[in-house]
Amino acid sequence: MADRKYEFSWDFIGDVKEGRPNLGNTTRIEVYRLFQYTLRDVLEEKFGTEAADRVFFDAGYKAGVNFCKQFIGESSNLNDYIEKVKQALLDLKIGILRVESADIDRLTFVLTVAEDLDCSGLPDMGHAVCTYDEGFITGVFYSYNGAELNVKESDCWCTGDRTCRFHVTPMSHA
Repeated sequence: MADRKYEFSWDFIGDVKEGRPNLGNTTRIEVYRLFQYTLRDVLEEKFGTEAADRVFFDAGYKAGVNFCKQFIGESSNLNDYIEKVKQALLDLKIGILRVESADIDRLTFVLTVAEDLDCSGLPDMGHAVCTYDEGFITGVFYSYNGAELNVKESDCWCTGDRTCRFHVTPMSHA
């Protein structure tokens, strides 16, 4: 592959205190969603819905892995690891993670994310929109133990639900 200009690095976050001494590290959710959904729109126009979804999933996966490196670290116990993830998501105001069910031996989970950054408050669109979150959760689990898991959203604000629900299963059960 040719030289890359934008391979992810935490350097892209920059020194927010220096760069935004008056505005700081917060912005309104409308601005985040403006960026996300205009980018998704352009990707869909140029490459189709399936390719746009793949890009968002892959970006979510990369974000999940890097998020865990930066904010979670290693943990010898999955329950402790998930608690750290829950707290970091809450602290960073990304969403409120809850584990509805877990079978650690089989690596199957049902997770919910309330007040999800990507979709909470959006109208019913008749389809789930949290493809990025599916990738993010996949990256979070991969960061724990290297397991390739399938993450699929079943409920979403955009399907009329009031929380996002994700089913996590081993790839062989996808």
